[in-house]
Amino acid sequence: MTKKVWFQLGVGILLVLLITKYFLEVNYIFRPVGIILQTIMLPLIFGGLLYYMTEPIQRLLEKRGLPRWGSIISVILVLVAAIWILVALIGPIVTKQVNNLVDNGPALTRQLDQLKNEVINQKDNFPLPDELQDTLNSAVNSIQSFAVKFGKWFVLFIQSFVQAVALLLLVPFFFFFMLKDHEKFAPRVYNLFSGQRREWVKKTLGDIDNVLRSYIQGQLLISAILATIILIGYMIIGLEYALLLAILALFMNLIPFIGPWIAVAPALLIAYLQEPKLVIWVALVTLIAQQTDSNLITPNVMGKSLDIHPLTVITVLLVAGSLAGFLGILVAVPAYAVGKVIVQNIYERRKEIRRAATKEV
Repeated sequence: MTKKVWFQLGVGILLVLLITKYFLEVNYIFRPVGIILQTIMLPLIFGGLLYYMTEPIQRLLEKRGLPRWGSIISVILVLVAAIWILVALIGPIVTKQVNNLVDNGPALTRQLDQLKNEVINQKDNFPLPDELQDTLNSAVNSIQSFAVKFGKWFVLFIQSFVQAVALLLLVPFFFFFMLKDHEKFAPRVYNLFSGQRREWVKKTLGDIDNVLRSYIQGQLLISAILATIILIGYMIIGLEYALLLAILALFMNLIPFIGPWIAVAPALLIAYLQEPKLVIWVALVTLIAQQTDSNLITPNVMGKSLDIHPLTVITVLLVAGSLAGFLGILVAVPAYAVGKVIVQNIYERRKEIRRAATKEV
């Protein structure tokens, strides 16, 4: 019985639960370690993000014969120049639109109040059945509660963002050493082992690197293309704050499946307040962008590199958001993809061991 898979899986689950239980009981011992990890995690993530963004440029330069120090300097100069150009080109426009949004804030608030009053008046003029009325009241209360919670979350997000900016001072150091020594990280790990175990660790680390590279580079490229399409569409239909909404779409599209729907909500609201018929055009622009992404961009950029079912992605995002907030949502899918690669390699290794054990000599 001990050789059955279900028995070994059950024992493994029990051991994980026991370890978790005792870990939580002595968490005061590991709390300093957790604080240290939280401190370096964000700079490490952003440093890794910059590395995977610029690694193709470094690889291309070194193929052309440029030494490592030359490729690092070139990558940093290209990155700084790109940031400077973006700030110089869109900085004034973004500042102007932000100022307009702040100035028009009271007017937008009054329009929302008028919309709410119109809905209430229509409800009084056309009485509804009690059951439906209770359902609508419950929905309104839920929306109000969500709005309050969203406001609190937004304030906390701004505070966290300010704290993160201070931590981002560490990002250049992580980024520099990733560019300089990225080829040394994996050997330092798998050289700790020997024989077939060493080859397995080497293969697993290589698969993890490929998955992260495919996801990060692909998702960034997809988000940039989608944001460009949305910006062009919003400018054509004459939507106000088009650049701000496109920038929001750029960041929100980094979250698979859920992100685009989060990005379109403020666009629909602004369109309705500007001119109600613009809602149809915003929906049409969003539909075109999403269909272009689903049928052309994602299949050609990402392919089947991750091979994760959409329902699995949504579930992972919801769980990660509940456990770790917005940062958890950002890292949920790549973390799941890495975990899936590790589990698949463990399973394949187990099959190889089983075949070797049952092979006739």
